[in-house]
Amino acid sequence: MTRWIPLLALALALGLSAPALAQDPLAGAKQAGQVGERPDGLVGVVPGAPASAQAIADQVNAQRLQRYRDIAASNGTSVDKVQAVAGQQLIERTPAGQYVQSGGAWVRK
Repeated sequence: MTRWIPLLALALALGLSAPALAQDPLAGAKQAGQVGERPDGLVGVVPGAPASAQAIADQVNAQRLQRYRDIAASNGTSVDKVQAVAGQQLIERTPAGQYVQSGGAWVRK
């Protein structure tokens, strides 16, 4: 296992802890079925969601991309690899009933 995977897990745990999500608009949008996790470690807007969901996704994705760039730079790997690991972990952690992207389609987990 490469040395950056534990760092990614730590960064995700710190940035996406349950208490933080409880106060985060992302948690509400996920529970409402408006946004979901993508395999690239970003969130996407589920078809039919209100325009406000796009604003939430844009803000979350900007923060995540910066975190992924930092992790990649400090561990000498590509952002794409960090995103792939993050996407897998985030999809695995997504609770039943929320949306994830699989094969390009949105499905309820």
